[in-house]
Amino acid sequence: MHGMVTDERTRGGAACDAAAITDALAKRIGSEKYRIWFQESARFTLADGFLRIGVANPFLATWLEGHFIKDIQAAVESVLGCLPEITFTIDAELSGERRRSGVSARPGPAVKVRGSAGAATDGASPNVAEGLRLTLDTFVVGPSNELAFNAAKALVRERQSPFNPLFIHGGCGVGKTHLLQGICHGVAQARPQTQWLYLSAEEFANQFVLALKTKKLEAFRRRMRQTDLLAIDDVHFLASKPSTQEEFLHTFNTISLAGKQVVLVSDAHPKMIGQLSEKLVNRFVSGMVVKIEAPDFHTRCEICRQFGQRMMRVSPGGSEHKRRGEIPEGVIRYVAERVRTNVRELEGALLKLIAYATLQDEKLSLAMAETVLAEHIERCDPIVHVSDIEAAAGAYFGVTPAGLHSAKKGRTVSLARHFSMYLTRKHTNMSSSEVGRYMGGKNHATVLVACKKIEEMLERDAEVHWDGPNGNKIAKARAILAQLEESITR
Repeated sequence: MHGMVTDERTRGGAACDAAAITDALAKRIGSEKYRIWFQESARFTLADGFLRIGVANPFLATWLEGHFIKDIQAAVESVLGCLPEITFTIDAELSGERRRSGVSARPGPAVKVRGSAGAATDGASPNVAEGLRLTLDTFVVGPSNELAFNAAKALVRERQSPFNPLFIHGGCGVGKTHLLQGICHGVAQARPQTQWLYLSAEEFANQFVLALKTKKLEAFRRRMRQTDLLAIDDVHFLASKPSTQEEFLHTFNTISLAGKQVVLVSDAHPKMIGQLSEKLVNRFVSGMVVKIEAPDFHTRCEICRQFGQRMMRVSPGGSEHKRRGEIPEGVIRYVAERVRTNVRELEGALLKLIAYATLQDEKLSLAMAETVLAEHIERCDPIVHVSDIEAAAGAYFGVTPAGLHSAKKGRTVSLARHFSMYLTRKHTNMSSSEVGRYMGGKNHATVLVACKKIEEMLERDAEVHWDGPNGNKIAKARAILAQLEESITR
């Protein structure tokens, strides 16, 4: 029953409080509504007198805040005896590609290792493929991702890869992580004796730092390098971390020289990751680099069908667990035709529609979709998409999406965030408040100030300075804008 909860102050009592809050919320709104909107879709975090509720996209945040905030407040007060400030934030870990369920004190690492004897090591469960929920069989293939999918299938099929490394890149929510997990899952099924390792670049960096502090560097290196398949997600996280980049370079070279496989995923092409060392860029482009584009209409339809089936499926037993029926084909085509963006925004539209039908206890219909999604669709069809803007700005300045959404105020992250906000206001229909919410819960005044700063820099074509992996970097404001706009509109 528990939703995802974590506590940044303690690992004990407060985590239990968070679990109790989700239990109280489920009792107030009913198990069916809780299962659909909170169980695998929201992460409750108690920290420093705040309750943060992380969700996958801004549309779900708006919906939950608008329709459940009083129930959430009542549940919190019943457990804590007081009412802390409640905020909704965008949590990348809760995207459709990485959603996890269960209660934990802190999200665990996604490191999975398979030994030759079938034993799991380093905290992985005995059935290591079980931890990777996404498979190639459930990946929806279309013209926008067919090349990347075929490359992934080739790695699973062939013992000796025709290309090394395989580097997959694209905007947020287009299926990169799905392919990466699918490759690991497929290899584990096809060749159970294969030693493979799946983790994010952030986890690689964190484990490297920990190994240095605890003087266990050799053990770390053995674990990372003695593998037949190394799969690294969000490799752009290595930007602006020169010592970690150097360590990863040696890891990459060791695996590659041994004839083993490396698969990498990033928001941007290697040459567009602004603070990545030239040596790593050269290694990455020496193999196959393939981009996943936003899905076309037919692919979007199939994605909507699959997502709708997952959302409408309920467990048997109990009067609340009855099936409401499949989403009508006309509704699927309506949503797919008008939300021409990534998978997450498609899911956001369907979430809002299913939420309305559930709360009103009505069947889904085309007329309902046209009414309920009118404002959503108007916002979701910009010239370019906020996920592409965020990916381009983050990659150019060497800042992760998590960094853009954080409260950090360093020169580099502030520049990336300000350009992202400026470009989003310029190229989309999102209001300043919506941009602020998307960028980690900032208020509209923060967005206005950021846009004003960029406008002033562009007006005088100011010389912009930021920190790169090899020292200070300099470029003219208009040149930066031109390069970012070229990246997001092509």
